[in-house]
Amino acid sequence: MFTKENEDENVGGGRSSSPSSPTEMSGTRLATHKKLNNLESITNAIEKVYIGLPETHQKLIKLVYWTRPQTKTWEGIAVELNVSRRQAFNWRDEIINTLAEVLGWR
Repeated sequence: MFTKENEDENVGGGRSSSPSSPTEMSGTRLATHKKLNNLESITNAIEKVYIGLPETHQKLIKLVYWTRPQTKTWEGIAVELNVSRRQAFNWRDEIINTLAEVLGWR
């Protein structure tokens, strides 16, 4: 993001088409940054999948991935969801597979 590469190939003079202020240059680099765009698409896919899940699956995600510090084992999470440990794993696998399909990774 903070590279000082000169992308201007116009050595004969005239005006550059790239932004001249440091803020605009940083904004342009961020907007075209491939890794940042990839992370943004993953975030959007997670949000899309999460919104479409039943409440029980959403609660599973909250308990497993968004609760910090994590104090419960899979057995404890299953008890809180009133399902078996195996069912909790099945739900997790189902969520991950759906997310992979939305991202186009399957």
